[in-house]
Amino acid sequence: MATDSNRFQAIIGHCKEYGFIFPSSEIYDGLGAVYDYGQWGAELKKNIKDHWWHSMTRLHENIVGIDAAIFMHPTTWKASGHVDNFSDPMIDNKDSNKRYRVDHLIEAKADELEASGQKEQADILRQQMDELLSTDNFEGLKTLIENNKIACGISGTVNWTDVRQFNLMFSTEFGAVSSETEDNKIYLRPETAQGIFVNFLNVQKTGRMKIPFGIAQIGKAFRNEIVARQFIFRMREFEQMEMQFFVRPGTQAQWYEFWKQERLSWHLALGISPDKYRFHDHIKLAHYADAACDIEYDFPIGFKEVEGIHSRTDFDLKQHQEFSKKKLQYFDNDIDEATGKPYGNYIPYVVETSIGLDRTVMLLLSEAYEEQDLSTEEKKDSRVVLKFPPKFAPIKLAVLPLLKKDGLPEIARAIMDDCKPHFKCFYEEKDAIGKRYRRMDALGTPFCVTIDHQAKEDNTVTIRYRDSMQQERISIEQVRQLVQAAL
Repeated sequence: MATDSNRFQAIIGHCKEYGFIFPSSEIYDGLGAVYDYGQWGAELKKNIKDHWWHSMTRLHENIVGIDAAIFMHPTTWKASGHVDNFSDPMIDNKDSNKRYRVDHLIEAKADELEASGQKEQADILRQQMDELLSTDNFEGLKTLIENNKIACGISGTVNWTDVRQFNLMFSTEFGAVSSETEDNKIYLRPETAQGIFVNFLNVQKTGRMKIPFGIAQIGKAFRNEIVARQFIFRMREFEQMEMQFFVRPGTQAQWYEFWKQERLSWHLALGISPDKYRFHDHIKLAHYADAACDIEYDFPIGFKEVEGIHSRTDFDLKQHQEFSKKKLQYFDNDIDEATGKPYGNYIPYVVETSIGLDRTVMLLLSEAYEEQDLSTEEKKDSRVVLKFPPKFAPIKLAVLPLLKKDGLPEIARAIMDDCKPHFKCFYEEKDAIGKRYRRMDALGTPFCVTIDHQAKEDNTVTIRYRDSMQQERISIEQVRQLVQAAL
């Protein structure tokens, strides 16, 4: 098996070669940190969305979903703190004019130290960085970079500017007429959560929702990352799957622990080993949080965040109430045992679960990708296979007539017609059957059915299982049921 770094590059190459993910606008030399999902990447992404949506809104009776607009009134972002606080400390190299996010620059150095066997030094460097970031000590961060001789990857020099804050929101103009004033300036949303908060009362009243309850959403967000890197892990345009859970003040700690375990269980139910996951508690909390942690997965590039769980207190609703001058309160008529009276009006607290959809795609690709040596004494052989759980596989069943004649395509088409209303199928006649199997392995297709002349005699076909490569004869009537049972 390839080293982790080589494995990561192999996955990126595989994604492009087999129609999962392409660099955006590639014929114009691409656009930094922006990617397009190809035909099979789009299917994989949609399968993940559907699974998350089903598990979040169908299996929890007190969670509903919405789809809020990307454009929001600009005061939204003033209220949420993004206009004033949504910034990252950046540093410029004077020789290359290249700008870096400070934590990424130092983290890359720590990774380099760790890779060279200096794990203790790497841990010390990360700890020093975390302490300086937690106190916004920009002078100390610059000194840390200089003392550790952290050089620019372009110029190779350590000729740095002071550390400064840069806002990460994309701005644009709203309306047909441009203006030199800020009257028509709006932002592309940097997160999907605020669309939920401004619709809190709309959903609560029209849905007759009773606290505790949640509002879920899947949608695009946009951040002008200065150093966007690591394939689809950190992009400027990305998609989030979020749920905001509204609770009674004072109960947020127990719900925070509940959702930590509930979301980890969701990940483990994907069939992934528990040792590939860990919790990482935040040292520096966001301005709205009283507790926060990440669920990290062991990617080929190391443990990285894939989902965040945050106890956001009542910050968001309180801010929107203040800036909009509209009450965003909930009347709770449950009886408070301490007073014997209803809890009455209050602004709910919020526990958030936010998982990156693109990062989940990368997680499943990382987990599924295998290079297998199948050589025997007689001949050399190998294959690349994506061992997706069947529910996520872009194609569930490949229908492969052995020949393009003798009535075999007609039988194959009948199987396609029976199966395609129920799950994604793929039909192919071209090339030797072995080549077709290898192509389907590379796309992660869990089942292939081959139609040969025996099908005309006894109404049976050969089903091939991706992971084991074992084959067996089954009746044509069993094909759809066998695949559906695996989903």
